[in-house]
This record gives sequence, structure tokens and C-alpha cells, in this order.
Amino acid sequence: MPVQKRKPAKTHRGKNGAPKAGHSAAAQRSPAKMNGTSAPSIGEYLIRRLQDYGIRDVFGIPGDFVLGFYGMLRDSPIRVIGARREDCAGYAADGYARVNGMGAVCVTYCVGGLSITNSIAGAYAEKSPVIVISGAPGIDERRSDPLLHHRVRDFNTQREVFEKITVASALLDDPLTAFREIDRCLEAADRFKRPVYLELPRDRVQSKALYPHPVPQERPVSDKQALKEAIDDAVRMIEASKQPVIIAGVEIHRFGLREEVIKLAERNQIPMCATILGKSVVSERHPLYLGVYEGAMGRESVRRFVEESDCVILLGTFMTDINLGIYTANLDTSKCIYVTSEKLRIHHHHYHDVLLSDFVKRLAKSDIKAPRQAIPAGTAPVFEPFVCKPDQKVTMKRLFQRINEALGENIVVVCDVGDSLFAAADLTIHGHTEFIAPAYYATMGFGVPAAIGVQTANSKLRPIVLVGDGGFQMTGTELSTAVYNGFNPVVLVLNNKGYTTERFLQDGPFNDIPNWNYHKLPELLGGGKGFEVRTEGELDQALKAAFQSKDTFSLLNIHLDPLDISPALDRLTRRLAKKI
Repeated sequence: MPVQKRKPAKTHRGKNGAPKAGHSAAAQRSPAKMNGTSAPSIGEYLIRRLQDYGIRDVFGIPGDFVLGFYGMLRDSPIRVIGARREDCAGYAADGYARVNGMGAVCVTYCVGGLSITNSIAGAYAEKSPVIVISGAPGIDERRSDPLLHHRVRDFNTQREVFEKITVASALLDDPLTAFREIDRCLEAADRFKRPVYLELPRDRVQSKALYPHPVPQERPVSDKQALKEAIDDAVRMIEASKQPVIIAGVEIHRFGLREEVIKLAERNQIPMCATILGKSVVSERHPLYLGVYEGAMGRESVRRFVEESDCVILLGTFMTDINLGIYTANLDTSKCIYVTSEKLRIHHHHYHDVLLSDFVKRLAKSDIKAPRQAIPAGTAPVFEPFVCKPDQKVTMKRLFQRINEALGENIVVVCDVGDSLFAAADLTIHGHTEFIAPAYYATMGFGVPAAIGVQTANSKLRPIVLVGDGGFQMTGTELSTAVYNGFNPVVLVLNNKGYTTERFLQDGPFNDIPNWNYHKLPELLGGGKGFEVRTEGELDQALKAAFQSKDTFSLLNIHLDPLDISPALDRLTRRLAKKI
């Protein structure tokens, strides 16, 4: 990818005055200027660079190999949010990054670092830029190769593991190179929207820069000729079509391109869909919005409109099995414009050295003579109003009808995996980035800790967490962190006594789990409110009480039949049954 010198840029700041993540030009200062009198230490410089990228909070659990850096964090403007488990700290940092633009987690060596590998693997898979900072044994204490506690095999083991699940990594062991390595890794996280790993030996935290270190001024740019030809090719394809449609994916979230996609759709009256991973990329109340496209899992009217299109414009979309409805989608690549941060293909033409942001922005500004089309009747989402039947048992379908009515401005849906995720595809999300789920990596236990990260990033947002009983038993006690920090998520535990989604794949006693009294958890945690729900009347009352209670979390233990499934999962199983 070509690079060019950066022009001086104004600092982009959020509502709270902190620099926005994603604007790496916000930090164009040398260490000496930042410190005023002397060069900073490695630890000080890392903290300042985190702030330059808009990171105001760091999640983690301290340990002896990272205590020196934790002391620096304590004395800095960055707030430390302690977690109950390291993997939960990783999920929280991931949720924070999806709202804030970038997140960070700080843990000790190996017992801490290796505990967050699953969280960070998910962030890598779903392009969520999380900065992993791990303490490590000092360089001087390694010289005789001692068997220090927490060590696994050799001193490089943890770093080599993280090299597989991050886009860049560095050992900050040398004051001659550490400052440049910090810049390189943070820039990689910002550019590729994926995690990076920084290992900081405890005897290097206070090591000073040995010479002035200017921040790099270069950034990647598109090849001008390749960009022009790609845009010309895309415009010709759209103009020659009769029924174009846009499918917006998760990278539109990550790269902040929502407004450009809406502009492209509105200027040319092109209907829009989203993938399940990119759900809420635009407001689902937009008149051009059709719904989530996910093959057989989605609504039939959306599937038919997309698959009958002669020009499918896939913007920032990953073609994963879940996005494609477990491969029940049917898209003809010869009719697709497919652009991500890693690939650009227009029917069978491939283009290189073209940035996603440049392509989307240029296409949105292009003079396109697109065909004017009316959205067919019945394609746009229509939702049945929820009329409470007080004595009727709660079902998945009726539960999500009631949840849909509870959604509004500043409500963020945070989903775990399983039928809670499939059912949530049919919810109407009101605002941008108000739906967060591990819809590609599909790790259980994401929901509750990710909601902690969401509310840490933006206290005006209130999460409603949709989690199965299996996922909740993995990480649900992270609600203790919500109590400690005064957060108020509304947590709905879909209690069907086990792994219902897997029951439809291979039934057996291994899918059954112990039944907890989830609604009594607030008694253990010393805060929060619990509700037990079996009927629609109890559901309605509990949700009303939960949203009225703004000073603490609420937990609804919703009893469901073990074989009750959502309409989305039912659509999928019916379609797969025809193929088998």
C-alpha cells in the first residue's frame, strides 16, 4: 500500500473532550514536547499514546509482573476498570472498542495473558481493535534462565501465542526501539481494526527514551489509478442493473463510514440490508432499510429481494457462515461488488491498493444514474404489536416481540450466542452501533462483560443483555463489576435448562446444565434486582420495573421450554431439512 506524509491535522475530539479513536493524526507531538522538560519513560509514553487514540479506560486484573505499570495508570487520567476474570476483562475491552473505536486490557504474565486469548481471538476475528498490554519478568532477571512463577516453557511462549491472534506485537525490552514499536502497533490497530499485543517487562516500565522520538507522520493511501478504475467499474455495473441492493457489514461500523453508505443509498434510492455481524450499521427505521440478510435465517422477503438482485453491493461485509445463514445464502459473485479493508472485487475483476474508506467515500460522491425502484410491498420489516396475555407462558417469539417494544434511543442490545442471537436478528435497532454480538466468532459468555465495556465507553447508553443460561453460567458473575461501578444493564437470562441450539444438531444429556436461581444472584452480589418470569404478565411487569430502576442492574430469569426456538432458528432448520 502506498504511503504519504501526513498533513497537519486538527485533533478530533468526542463529546467529553477526549480524542476520538481512529484519528491517529490526533497525536502529532514528540515525547519531549509532551513532557515539557524531559523524555518520558516507556510506561509514560504508552499511556500518553493510548490517550491519543481516545482510550480513557483500561480493563484488567493486576499481578506482580505488571504492578509497576498499574501504578502509572493510577496516577494518569486513564481509569482502570477491574474485572473478576481476565477473559471477562478481554470481552469488556472488546465491547468498549466497538463503541469507542479502540479499547485496552492490561494483565499480568501468562496466567493473565493466556487467560484472555479467547477474548482476543474473538476481537481479531470480528475486527475489534483491542490493545493487549501484558507485564512480564524483567530482562535482567531472565539472564540465568530461572524457573520464575507463571512461566510456560520459555520467556517467549506468551508472545508467540499472541502473534497468531493479533495484527502486530512487540516486546518493549529496549529503550532504543520501544517507543517506535508502540507507535507501530497502535497504528496497526487503528489501520486494520484488529488487536495488537505489547509485552512490557517490569524492569523497563521506568526506562527513559535515549533520544528524541518524533511520532511517525506517514499513513497509507490508495493507488489513484486503481481507485479510479474500480469506481468506474462499479458505477457501470450499478447503472446497468435493474435492482441494485446494498449489504452493509461490520467494517462500516469499524471505519466510521455509516454516513457515506446512507448518502450512497439515499442519492440513488438503493435499498439497504445489513448482516447479523453488522446489524445496526444504519438505523433500522430508515425507509430504505429492508432488514438483515442471512440466507434462510432471515425473512424470506429479504432473502428473495437480495438473491434476485442483479447488482449486490457488499460494503465491509465478511462472508462468514453465520452471515450467510450457515451457507444457505445464494449470491452470484458475478453480480457482486465486494469491498472490504482486505479485498476489492467487482464481478470477476480484482483491484489492489485501494482503501475501503476511499472507495466508499468516492462511490458515495459519484454521479450514478442508478435505476429508480420501489421497494416491493411486504419486503420492509413489519412487526406485530405485543398485546400481553397475562397468564400465557412465555415463548421465544412472544419474548422478542416484547423486547422489541422496549427498545428506544440509547438502548444497546448486547447479545450472547445461541438462539438469543438468531432471535435478535429480527429486532428493530434504532441507532448506529446499538447492536453488539459475537456473530462470527460465536463465543459463549461474551454478553455480560461486553455490556460492562459498552457502559464504560458511554455512560449514556443502557445495555439490554440477551444471554442463554449456558453463556450466563460462564461469565454472569461479572455483574459484580456492574454493582461496583454503578452500571445498570438489564440482563435477560433465557433459561431453557441447557444448550437448545445444539439440541437441534445433536441431542443428548451433554446439552443439559444445572438450573440456577438466577434471579437471586443480586443477594450474593450485594446489589441489583432480580425477577423470576414464567408468564407474559410477569415478563411485562418485570421489564417495566427493570427500566424504571436506573441506579443498578436488573436480572430477569425467564423460564422457557427447552425445545422452544425463535422464528429465525425455525426458518433455518426448515431450510436445512430440505437440503439433507
